[in-house]
Parts: sequence; C-alpha cells; structure tokens
Amino acid sequence: MNNKLSVIIITKNEQENIKDCLESVKWANEIIIVDAYSIDGTVEIAKNYTDKIYVREWQGFANAKNYALQFVTNKWVFSIDADERITKELKDEINQLISLENNEYCGYMVARRSYFLGKWIKHCGWYPNYVTRLFQKEYGRYNNLNVHEQLIVDGKVGMLKNDLIHFTDKNLFHYFNKFNTYTSLAVEDLLNSKQKFSYKNLLINPIFTFFKMYFLKLGFLDGIHGLILCTLSSFYVFTKYAKLWEKSINNKEN
Repeated sequence: MNNKLSVIIITKNEQENIKDCLESVKWANEIIIVDAYSIDGTVEIAKNYTDKIYVREWQGFANAKNYALQFVTNKWVFSIDADERITKELKDEINQLISLENNEYCGYMVARRSYFLGKWIKHCGWYPNYVTRLFQKEYGRYNNLNVHEQLIVDGKVGMLKNDLIHFTDKNLFHYFNKFNTYTSLAVEDLLNSKQKFSYKNLLINPIFTFFKMYFLKLGFLDGIHGLILCTLSSFYVFTKYAKLWEKSINNKEN
C-alpha cells in the first residue's frame, strides 16, 4: 500500500513566502513545484527542498496545478499555496489518515485560518473557510476557472480537524496588487460562463456582499479589520462587474 504523500505548489515571485511554506511541508515524501518564471529568488530557495521544479509559462492557476499532478508519484496529494503553512497538528493528522488501510474518503477538506493586515480573521465568512486540499491523485482534478479554482474530487470527501494557516495580505499595497489581476480573471470566468452585464449585479451584488459578510457572517466582531475586509470585498464585486460592463461595451464597438 502506498501511504506516501506528495505536495504540489505553484509559484511566481514568492521569495518572501516560499521558504516558510516549504519548511512546513519538508516532511512530505515528495514536493513538486511549478514555477511561472519567477524573477526573484523563489526557485533558488526551492532547490534546497526539492529537485522537482518545473518552470513554464503562466497559463492559469488550475492549469498549473493540473500540470503538477502529472508528476506526482504517490497515492495521496496535498495542494498548498506559497502563503500557506501546515502546522504540526495538521501534519500528524494527515499522516494518520493516509496510513489507514481502508480509507473510505477520496479527499479531505481543511479549514483555512487567514491572517489579514496583521490579525487573524475569525468571521466575515473567512473562517472556517473550508477548501479541499488533501486527495487521492486518481480521484482529483481542478476545474477550469481562471481564479478561485476548485478541486473536483470524484468520490467521498471528509473533513480534517486541524486548520491550514494562510498568511494572506500583509498590507493594502499587496492586496491591491492582486486585486486588479484577480478581478480581471474573474471577468474572464463570467464571460466563459456566458454571463452578460446587468445593472442589478453592479448595484445590488456589492451591497449584498457587504451585508452578508459584515452582518450575517458577523464581520463586525473582527473590528476595524472586519470593516475593511468586508468593504474591500464588496468593492471587489463592484469592480468585477464594472469590468464586465467595460468588456461588453468594447465588444459592441468592435
């Protein structure tokens, strides 16, 4: 029985994050990195932990992760981002589960605990933010979304008890660097799903996003961090649909 674990990571200019990430998974039997031509020290740092580093042109998050899967040689896979960390408790739980002889689950979801602008976010719909990360290779594949891609597991999915740590935006400069890219990618997903622009989405969806996160998901309990996060999230939705409107106008003119 193959109860070994492979870890897959996709990177691009993650010099600040990659070492701590790799330190948290160096116990795995195999680490596979797909890098999109980083121009900082990401690859050089990674070479201290693995020789399975594949550099290729960026073709999207899901594409890169599916590409990484073809190099996996073990039964079990854990997909982790460079700004995430596996704790000792989560490590022990993973090792225990993959060692089971008759495991009924093809994959596992894990609660992700995020550190945003210097504070652990406990509400806003951010925690517990369950994501499927541990899975058996033969049953897992990523969908084709450009942003917020999802792992599709063909089988029963269980729940891990311990958290995955996520060191997300450390400052607003970092947040807005991602903001423009992610909203543009989200528009591509809307266009691919044949969604058309409507004033309702532009006006109502951002307001509902704030109301849901700040009031229904108790974001106000996270103090000013919660207020900022909920406001930025509603602005993200507004910008996404504003860009969809812009695309629709440009398409008509062409």
